[in-house]
Amino acid sequence: MIENPEALFKQISHGVYLIGVSDGERQNAFTAAWVMQVSFNPPLLAISINPEHYSYRLLQAGGVCTVNILGQNQYAIAEHFGCSAKDKMAGFKWQKDKTGAPILSDSLAYFDCQVSHYTDAGDHKIAVCKVIAAARLNEGRPLLYSQTGDMDGSSEIYK
Repeated sequence: MIENPEALFKQISHGVYLIGVSDGERQNAFTAAWVMQVSFNPPLLAISINPEHYSYRLLQAGGVCTVNILGQNQYAIAEHFGCSAKDKMAGFKWQKDKTGAPILSDSLAYFDCQVSHYTDAGDHKIAVCKVIAAARLNEGRPLLYSQTGDMDGSSEIYK
């Protein structure tokens, strides 16, 4: 047994991201902290996603997504997109690049991606995504997972 796993896992340094997904007609976005670069050539990112969520079905159907980097002042956005809500994308400014997946205009930067393949990872799936386009949108420092407290409810999951 691991004592205090939620606190220990929060010590692994990584950011907080907004993942935009689209199947061409429908769009959604969700908060993710488990994102990392996995290749230089081609440029690939890996995203961990719960296969039970609506966004996973859209990602599978459309095969495209964006990884939007949230800033330290965007905790409320991370919290908003971390839960399920009807029409949760309303009230935010969005744009598109090559894939058509939603890009949060207020994010620090984004990566526009096409899914390469999936793999199983315990209670999640890993989507390995090829970066098609990317750009910096705003200045700021990234929001870190360790700065989000128990927003993800991990203290209850590890019990």
